[in-house]
This record gives sequence, structure tokens and C-alpha cells, in this order.
Amino acid sequence: MRKLILLVVLLLVAVTPALAQEELPEFIQHSECAVDLTGQTVTIYHFGDISGSYAFITQPLLAGVADAMAYFNARGGICGATVAADNRDTGGDQAQTQAHYDYYSTLDPKPASILLYASGDAELLREQLAEDEILAMISAGSVAGLYGEDGMSNGWIYATNPLYADQIGSFCRYVGANAAQFPENPTLGYISWPGAFGEAAYTPETIAYCASQGVTILESPEYFLPSATDISGNVLNLVDAGANILYTNSLASGPFMIAKTVVDLGLEEDVVLAGVNWALDTSVGLLSRTALGSDGLPAVNGIIGSLPFRWWTERAEPGIALINEQAAANARSLSTQNIAYLLGWGAVDTYIELYIQTVSRVGSLEAATGAELRATLDAMQYAPLGLYNIDYSGGEIRALPDNRIATMMFLNATGDGPATSGDDAMKVDLPDGTVAYIPILVPLTGFEAAPDLRPGGADVP
Repeated sequence: MRKLILLVVLLLVAVTPALAQEELPEFIQHSECAVDLTGQTVTIYHFGDISGSYAFITQPLLAGVADAMAYFNARGGICGATVAADNRDTGGDQAQTQAHYDYYSTLDPKPASILLYASGDAELLREQLAEDEILAMISAGSVAGLYGEDGMSNGWIYATNPLYADQIGSFCRYVGANAAQFPENPTLGYISWPGAFGEAAYTPETIAYCASQGVTILESPEYFLPSATDISGNVLNLVDAGANILYTNSLASGPFMIAKTVVDLGLEEDVVLAGVNWALDTSVGLLSRTALGSDGLPAVNGIIGSLPFRWWTERAEPGIALINEQAAANARSLSTQNIAYLLGWGAVDTYIELYIQTVSRVGSLEAATGAELRATLDAMQYAPLGLYNIDYSGGEIRALPDNRIATMMFLNATGDGPATSGDDAMKVDLPDGTVAYIPILVPLTGFEAAPDLRPGGADVP
């Protein structure tokens, strides 16, 4: 009898961890696991600028990855394997990017995949990744980073957003289809940061496509450094040349500086602000709290841009509801609740499905090489947490095409819609003595494929 009782106790102890493990909600539908990976670890290697000009974006990315890993690990990880992360800071210095890549690419075993943050890093590492057969994923990218200098060579880097060139095409298409919302003879002045990211949307193909939609892009773009404190000359150069739309491929302080300058110069009624999806980020709305327009709202109120994924306020979507719930449970601040936090969750969920499919096909984690992961991703159709749809058309494309146009506004005091002025806006007193206005994004279109504006792309005139 004692032996029987002891055996029962041991059995209970053995099954307790399994019983304690939480289950995934039904809307997350991973593929069936054909291989048990219990006791093993799948590491997400990632590196980029988390202390320089991209910090407003990338620090929330780290938070999203951490929260997502904790959530999924509590629910089985990857077929029993634990999801872990290994990351380093480049500070925006490409010498550090190269040094970190040299470290990771010579590990034994070599990483099968890495996660990148910036277009410049993708362009730097493009050929090295191909030579080392390491799969890389990035949130969005330049033509050169994803398709090479000729714009037509598929590499080992995959973007989860539309190309920046395709995003400005989406905006021009929207202007052409909604002419009454914009100034007569819409003329776009391109104003951004220098470098691979900032210049990525200004190409011969985007200029030609926008012209076909009735939008003239001025021949001379204006570039300013992220550290610039006065860009009035840049803005006036474009406005004097006829610009009534200012489009930026910058983030965080970039769109804020442009909007503040427009207000300071008294040009609010003359110029429409627009930009890449990062221009609609939470960080932009919060940074703009110190520069109010004539309506009493932050200067970026009404900026138009891309929104190629579900947003925080779309809580009818179960994935968005879950992320809101987890952000609250982990006490994530408003500044953390941005684009990158969402994409951190999307990246982890994508890795889980990618590894489940690959390991189930090749038979072991050791056999899930970069080449095998790439073969899986080329054919994979999956919607990580319902945020966006992964489908690289059998490997024909390297950037996901789905996009929609949205505008940034600010929450009203009753919390049920956008504010019409500073008087009816929700305001939150901050420890530094400033007042925060709560940015919200309002979709203006549904999801549709962005124009394909790679060199030789299907929609290039």
C-alpha cells in the first residue's frame, strides 16, 4: 500500500507542471508539433540602435519581445522549447553593426536567423547574410536592403511592412483618389533624415508613380540630421518651391520637428503633413506635446501616413485585446505602447510558427538551418496574432504589400473619440511639468496592396 501511495504521489508531481502550464487562446492557431523540443532553447538574435536616434522605437521593441516570450513560454514555447533572446546595441554606429554581426555569425552553432532594426544595417549586411545563409527579418526596409542595388535580386532579408517606396506610393494614390481633402495641384516636398532609411522613399520610381496619381514631387529633397534644432530653412526651401504637402521618412523627433517648424512659421493652413508608418508612432504624438497648433492640440494632429498593421485601439481584434491586456499586466507605460511593441509580439509569434513548421519538416532543431527556415518562410501563410498577414508569394517578394492610410489625432476628454481642440482633449500631467495628449490613429482606408514601386515593379509607370 505504501508503494502504491508513493507511486501515486510521484505521478502527481510529474504531471503538475503540465497541468500548471497555461493554454493558448483559440484564435492563435499554430501548426501541430511533429517533434518534441522540450528542454531545448530557440534564441532570437537581434541587434540595432537602442540608445541613439532610434531609441524611442527600439526600446519598446525590446519590451514587446520580452513580454511575448514570457507569454508564449508559459504556454509551451515552441513545441516545448524555451524562446530566449540575445541582443546588442549598435548606438546607430555601423562599425558596431558589423562588429556585432561578426560575433553572432561566428558562434558555434551559427544562428539560423537574426532580427534587424534598421534599413542601413540591412544594406550593410545583405551580402554577408546571403553568404552565411542566415535568414534575417526586419520591420520594413529600403529597396537596396531587400532587393539589392539593382532592385530586383531577392535576398535573405524579409520585411513585415511594405517597402518605404511603396508606402509613399500608397499615400500618393490616396491623394489622387481624395483630391478634395488636399490643396489644389498637390505638390509634395520630401523632407527627411539623411541615410538609407530617411532617403528610402525618394526614388525615380516613386516620383513617376506619384505623378501618375496627380501628385508632383519636387526635384530637390531636403535632409536634416536627427540632432538638428532648427530646420526652418529646409521647410521654407520646399514651401517656396511650391510644396503644399511635406512628406517625411523619419521617426520620433523627425516628424515632430517638421510639424513644430510648420506651426512656428505660421504655415498650418498652407501645408499638409504626411509620412511613413513610423511618422504615426506613439512617440511622435508624445514628443509633440510641447508644440501646440492653433487648435490647441499637438502640432502633428492630422498627420497622414501608413498603418500596415492592426493598432492598439482596435480591441475587437483578439490579438490586439491580448496585447493590451499583457501591456497592462506588465505595467508598460504609454510611451512603450507604440508600433515597435506590437511588432515585437508579431516577431515572436512569427518565429514560433516558423520554427514549428521547419522542425516538423526537417526532424530536429539542429537541422533547422537558415536555408530551411528560408524555404519555410517563402511558402508560409500566417497572421501573427492577427496583426498583419505573412505571405511572401512563394518567395517572389521580400516585403509584405498590405497597407492602409490613417491619420494621427488625439483622444477627447470623454475617451470616446478624437478631440476637436485642446479644450476637449484628454490631458495627463507628467512628472516633468508638461502635459501629455493621448495620440490615436484613425484609419482612412481599408487594407489593400501598396503599389509595387521597386525598379521594374508592376506599378511603376
